Amino acid sequence: MIYEFRRVTLIKTRKPQKKDLNTDLQWFSESLGLFSQRDKERSCFRIFVELVKAARRRQLLSSDDLAEKTNLTRGTIIHHISHLMESGLVTQYETLMEELQRDLGRVFEDLKDMAQELDDQLGLIKRDKKSSKVVSD
Repeated sequence: MIYEFRRVTLIKTRKPQKKDLNTDLQWFSESLGLFSQRDKERSCFRIFVELVKAARRRQLLSSDDLAEKTNLTRGTIIHHISHLMESGLVTQYETLMEELQRDLGRVFEDLKDMAQELDDQLGLIKRDKKSSKVVSD
């Protein structure tokens, strides 16, 4: 038998009078103690909102995607995602191997693009601009 213990924080706050999705999400999150007073830029809330939007569209987001959408560093994203996962509000849908494979693919594409740029700048290999195929002199 496996037991899992989590710390749950409940904060009694007044329910908002104004009914809109953003205000409701903020109240819900604050009531669960998701956001600390130290988070002056409301980074965790911004991440949470992006995750909710993505879930509504049934779209997966990587930490890089979230960093781009929220204008936060990847380190900040990872920190807050860990907090949201510990609270049980966020779960990981994709395996580590799939994420690594996607990340490696992006790295190799960047390396390939840079190699082509260097070849062009140094005049080593002539390539067709559209197809990237080597063109003989």
